[in-house]
Amino acid sequence: MQNKPIISAIIVAGVLIAGAILLKGSNAPVDKGILVDSKTLAPISANDQKLGNPQAKVALVIYEDFQCSYCGAVSGSNSYPSLVESLKQRDPNWTPFLPGVIKDYVKTGEVLLVHRDWAFLGPESIRASEAARCAGDQNKFWEYHTYLYQHQSKENGGGLIDANLKSFAKTLELDTVIFDKCLDENKYAKMVADSKDEGLNAGVTGTPKGFILKDGKISSTIDGAESYETVKLKIEAALR
Repeated sequence: MQNKPIISAIIVAGVLIAGAILLKGSNAPVDKGILVDSKTLAPISANDQKLGNPQAKVALVIYEDFQCSYCGAVSGSNSYPSLVESLKQRDPNWTPFLPGVIKDYVKTGEVLLVHRDWAFLGPESIRASEAARCAGDQNKFWEYHTYLYQHQSKENGGGLIDANLKSFAKTLELDTVIFDKCLDENKYAKMVADSKDEGLNAGVTGTPKGFILKDGKISSTIDGAESYETVKLKIEAALR
């Protein structure tokens, strides 16, 4: 795994690399005020994959690409140990924020976690997003989400082709007849594409990108692979 190339969280405009964001991410101050017009962020809907209390006053909406190594890092995956090590070198206290958010806030009912697709790194990203939604039809979205990050490999190198995505479903004990039909018929192709467009409209330029909402309004954002301690401060501010 050490020899795998680090996949950059590429900025779509091609002007910046998300690593520039990451250099400040774990040491960034808590955002103050509404940083983005809440009207440009699509409201949480039935099309979103959600985890936690739907009545929570605070929500974390996070745009992800399943081939993004930084997304894998913040999810707690160690598919790219050299990347995790570099994040810890920049901030010795760096830890992935998603496991902490789920443990400390989602499971307690204080925060609703919302996944959104922002599949921008190529065809395997798009198919992985579609496959995860197919798994969601059998209430296994989050299990599949974790499994995808645990099995990241070279960008568009064949690791997330349909055959493997179907194999993942079998490993997770999904009904493979239903899953395969969903994937083969491109059931969620439009929804994945629409999520990308909605993210662009909200100002998303790379992944991971998070929006912390309080009563439906943006209180702060997460830009890149920020440390859990930084994200925790933002969530605590929203909960007050």
